[in-house]
Amino acid sequence: MKQIVECVPNFSDGRTLTTIEAIAASVRSVSGVKLLNVEPDNDYNRTVVTFVGEPPAVVEAAFQATKTASLLIDMNTHKGAHPRIGATDVVPFIPISGVTMDECVQLANVFGRRVAEELDIPIYLYEYAARSPQRRNLADIRKGEYEGLPEKLNDPAWFPDYGAATFNSKSGATVTGARKFLIAYNVNLGTPDDKLAHEIALRIRESGRPKKGPDGKPLKDENVETIKIPGTLKAVKAMGVRLERFNISQVSINLVDFETTSMHDAFEEVKKQAFSLGVEVAGSELVGLTPLKAVLMAGKFYSQGQPLEDRELVELAVRKLGLNQLEPFDPKKKIIEYQLEEDSPMLVKKTVLAFLDETASNSPAPGGGSIAALAGTLGAALTSMVCRLTIGKKKYADVQETMEEVLSKAEALRARLTAIIDADTAAFNNVMAAFGLPKETEEQMVIRSKAIQGATKEATLVPFHLMKLCEEALALTKIVAEKGNPNSISDAGVAALMLHAACEGAKLNVKINLSTISDEQFVARLRSDIAGIAQRVKDLATAVEFRITSVIG
Repeated sequence: MKQIVECVPNFSDGRTLTTIEAIAASVRSVSGVKLLNVEPDNDYNRTVVTFVGEPPAVVEAAFQATKTASLLIDMNTHKGAHPRIGATDVVPFIPISGVTMDECVQLANVFGRRVAEELDIPIYLYEYAARSPQRRNLADIRKGEYEGLPEKLNDPAWFPDYGAATFNSKSGATVTGARKFLIAYNVNLGTPDDKLAHEIALRIRESGRPKKGPDGKPLKDENVETIKIPGTLKAVKAMGVRLERFNISQVSINLVDFETTSMHDAFEEVKKQAFSLGVEVAGSELVGLTPLKAVLMAGKFYSQGQPLEDRELVELAVRKLGLNQLEPFDPKKKIIEYQLEEDSPMLVKKTVLAFLDETASNSPAPGGGSIAALAGTLGAALTSMVCRLTIGKKKYADVQETMEEVLSKAEALRARLTAIIDADTAAFNNVMAAFGLPKETEEQMVIRSKAIQGATKEATLVPFHLMKLCEEALALTKIVAEKGNPNSISDAGVAALMLHAACEGAKLNVKINLSTISDEQFVARLRSDIAGIAQRVKDLATAVEFRITSVIG
């Protein structure tokens, strides 16, 4: 199953369009991520950004967006109605499919550590990532807000989870963690009477309603706390509203844990309560997006055990829940996984012809770096192939253990090399995004220059990493050329050529980037390192060529 994570960072600027667009652009620049929504609020002076993708790409996009916000948002001058603690206020990671909550906790930790180390922003972990009960609730961490942060950082009980307990006056602090997906789901009633809708909401929501005495006043317990009658559904928030446009009322529901209470659970319970009040349920409405799993759960419930395909289950759920009542329900637009399938920007997801067309276009990316990574990936793939053509053959039983070990390592390298195909293009796009930052004032020019230098350094390290992977892969190719099935030795030769070419191509990309970097120590270190790697890769390729010549002439 494809791994998909959602991230919904909140930024403390909802008024400066150039800043909001720069943050959005930094997310778009990361390959493997789809930007779903950018929602600025002028009164709150806050922007909520929503994007999804595979875990490493989502973490990268979150970091790049946070980095952009740290450059462009100054909390010293920020005013807004919404509680906030920093320029990038909160960054939750949310499992959608193929990912566990624990894995999202790990993502939050990776993100938080990097932000603290590279951007000098104190990090607090919340929700499922919290390391203590008092930090689980976001509101508790935000208490005192940005203005109270200096005092909070001086309190040992509130030292950050990552970073120094030092006040960053420009960026404040950032809260990150992992939480469950919230589904905004409304059930439509066949009446415009919102009082009936609210009555049903009181009956079903987990918090329930106050228990009242004969005089109609809420009853209190011995601690003078209001006694509550709990609602019928767990992990549910609800209220009644009227939709003037459609002349109906709705039970407006937030499913804060759809695996505890699903859409169909809520729909059927509202039907039950509505029937007791003499009201009919006309349909329902999904606000925003939903994971595929939530829709399939409803489809399976209504299928009564019939063996249906996912598409059929989705169609059944849409029909039974009445999701088409108010406006057409398009699964391709409302289901997260389907959105990603419809418009994947990843180069590795394209057909060969589409990849070639993209490379041949007038767009500067993908360029030589991505092509070098592709060559390296092909070299690793051929090395794996020779291993598989050797393993299991009686004639080569004495090297089977070696080939199995090489195969495992080659496949791991192939996955890492494949990731660089898109990572190189993403790094280039980040450089372009830095060049696109505003430069109207002297301060903006300084910020822009630093951003360009930082992005260029990161773009240099991508092909440098590719060179190191090529060296590792070629060492494995040498083993399969010497010990693998001799009938496939020409394939080992092509693998060596691809890996050698990939390394040389990556070296060119490192060199051209180094020419624009002002950090002399960084430049000198990498020039020395790439010279050593390139020579060792050449020696390995020569050894493979010598082996092939000795076998086939």
